[in-house]
Amino acid sequence: MLRAADMIVTRRYRFSASHRMHSAGLSEEANRAVYGKCNNPFGHGHNYVLEVSVGGSVDERTGRVVDPTCLDELVRQTVLTAWDHRNLNVEAAEFAGEPVSSENLLRIAWRRLASAVARAFPHGPRLVRLRLEETRRNSFEMMEGDWR
Repeated sequence: MLRAADMIVTRRYRFSASHRMHSAGLSEEANRAVYGKCNNPFGHGHNYVLEVSVGGSVDERTGRVVDPTCLDELVRQTVLTAWDHRNLNVEAAEFAGEPVSSENLLRIAWRRLASAVARAFPHGPRLVRLRLEETRRNSFEMMEGDWR
């Protein structure tokens, strides 16, 4: 958890990806009923916005919580390269056997980023919040302590 003197820094990233909402555990009819037009066999795409928030103490030498260039590179390597301009059902192994929902995207992004941030900044900030905007009407959020 953050301490009273800690700060949160948030950076925004964009990526585009396609997917088909489909669950192998449901029949074709049930998939159509549950996911509607998002179950289109040819898929559909989104221009996602991912907000990554890290929190920690301000470094007295630099006056910053995190070097934004380092965080940008970490997010690029960990999430963006793997998902940008990809068909997530086909090109992202993490989704084998589970629906490519925004909830699952966020859960997997959290897992990837939390461990990457901990490795990259062992004495620095840690991941405290992720927010994924799928459309202007749909956004999803996770905060530190939500997932273990």
